[in-house]
Amino acid sequence: MNTFLKKYKEAVISFVALVGALLVEHVIIFEGSQYVYLMLYGLSYLAVGGSVWIKAFNSLKNGTLFSEFFLMGIATVGAFAIGEYAEGVAVMLFYTIGEYAQHGAVHKARNSIKKLIDQQPDVATVERDGETLDLHPSKVNNGDIVLVRPGDKVPLDGELITERASFNTAALTGESKPMTINAGEEVWAGSINQDSVVRIKVTSTFKDTKLSGILNMVQEASKRKAPTQRFITKFAKVYTPIVVWLAIAITFLPYLFVESYVFQDWFYRALIFLVVSCPCGLVISVPLGYFGGIGAASGNGILFKGSDYLDQLRKMKILFMDKTGTLTKGSFAVQSVQTYNGFSETELIKYAASLEQHSTHPIGKAILSYKNGQDLLPVVEQQEISGKGLKGVVNGKNVLAGNMDLLKDHQIKFTESLLSEPYTYIHIAVDGELVGTLSIADEIKEDSKRAIEELKERGLQKLVVLSGDNQEVVTYVATQLGLDEAHGNLLPDEKFKLVEEAIGKGNVVGFMGDGVNDAPVITLSDVGIAMGGMGSDATVETADVVIQNDQPSKLPLAIDISRFTHRIVWQNIFFALGIKILVMVLAGFGVATMWEAIFADVGVALIAIGNAIRIQVKFSETNSLLSFFTSVSEDDQHDLEEAHCCC
Repeated sequence: MNTFLKKYKEAVISFVALVGALLVEHVIIFEGSQYVYLMLYGLSYLAVGGSVWIKAFNSLKNGTLFSEFFLMGIATVGAFAIGEYAEGVAVMLFYTIGEYAQHGAVHKARNSIKKLIDQQPDVATVERDGETLDLHPSKVNNGDIVLVRPGDKVPLDGELITERASFNTAALTGESKPMTINAGEEVWAGSINQDSVVRIKVTSTFKDTKLSGILNMVQEASKRKAPTQRFITKFAKVYTPIVVWLAIAITFLPYLFVESYVFQDWFYRALIFLVVSCPCGLVISVPLGYFGGIGAASGNGILFKGSDYLDQLRKMKILFMDKTGTLTKGSFAVQSVQTYNGFSETELIKYAASLEQHSTHPIGKAILSYKNGQDLLPVVEQQEISGKGLKGVVNGKNVLAGNMDLLKDHQIKFTESLLSEPYTYIHIAVDGELVGTLSIADEIKEDSKRAIEELKERGLQKLVVLSGDNQEVVTYVATQLGLDEAHGNLLPDEKFKLVEEAIGKGNVVGFMGDGVNDAPVITLSDVGIAMGGMGSDATVETADVVIQNDQPSKLPLAIDISRFTHRIVWQNIFFALGIKILVMVLAGFGVATMWEAIFADVGVALIAIGNAIRIQVKFSETNSLLSFFTSVSEDDQHDLEEAHCCC
């Protein structure tokens, strides 16, 4: 609560002073109360109106006379001039609340790229002149030898000197399966060493690493994606000068045509005209419509970082998606078990899990999680055959668990053509006899297929998966889900080019992903969508939309919310403008009184609020605008803190 008060102190001061002024003017009446409530109205107005007038004067200095700030200012001063103090304050207060949502946490957006920088290792252990030195990677030269301990990140791109090692390359390729690298092959900065200490010969300087390339692409994409100009700013370029000149005309032109011209009467009509013309209904209806959509989406686990992206999502026609962690779970699991030579599944799993019981490899963990509570058998003489599997003595029997190469090394025959799916297969042999095969794969999420079907129902023209995994696996997943295209074996820059090409053809393009390697294309795309649960900090920060629970099926719901919000916003715009134009015409002829003016401004605004609430009612029963503003004031709700309003 203290954070909320500190963040929105101007609006809080204005609201408290406004309530106090209304009470003193209409309820607690005493001698001299007029001076008290005038002072309170003035304080309330200055608390929120001062910044608007500063913007108006800055616009004047920049050569823009008819800005929305100028219109807001003269309209509210006009309200004060004719004694409608509460009206003048309320206009500024509502406007300020709308502005808060846009500007409240810009510093968070600026920190998003810093998250990527933090992915880069800041220490490299270098061998020089028979010594090992800990240096910043920028101080390491090409040709230097660096040591990387198990669990540490590779500081720079280089060539592996150690005979063989396993690396987690998810930060670059998005693929959860560790990559086995042989001596002489390339290792990328940001990869995590899975095995014992390895030696790497540096081949790229700090600024030229793959990870630095990802950072540069994010920065480039950020510059290229300019924010959508706010609706009211465009509208005000036409609306504001017309309104101001009409008000001046209402004040002075009648002098030329009316015999009994009274300046005060026509000036009063012009002020009513200005009060009516003040875009309070628009100022409220547009952001509240988007806030309603943002609030309803957040209640369903979907975080929009701004109304621009809520609006862009409804126009999206092409969606690119990462595979691992987005359409699939990003973790390995046993898919099927085949047994041979009289072995039962229970017995097979017991031997396999026992041999893997000390393994930290994802495949070993998948087998262990599949053992269904079975007691593990003792293992002796366990040995890891790098890149092939394990062998050991389990309960007195020689057991092998590994790939086809391991079987060939021990002259155990097996027909590989029997394996039709593009999975990882672990073959189990006991005492020289093949007894079973486990198929292991990254599981497709339960709702991925439904999500694809619903996206097609909503009119998306093309759904494409882009992945760093091998093409065979990517094609299999795409076929299972009914996707239009599948591209595998991609590095971040290759994903970037494919998305860039689609955007260049004039399409509204979205990208949905979760890994650091997805950050450049998420930033480049018109709508960047991140999986908030598994997604890296850098990806979540650079995304426009965050799906908190990692369910792809939330995206069709987000599109529904986007489209319904768009309809509500334009209903409010047309309704507000229609009523205002009608009452302004009546005011010009002297028919409208201040009551009509108040209805055309405050009344229309209240109706617009009620219409905007329909979004929350339709899609969420728990959220409200108050809960939305409360959430944006909390540090742990950083994604909502970047919400934009289209006032």
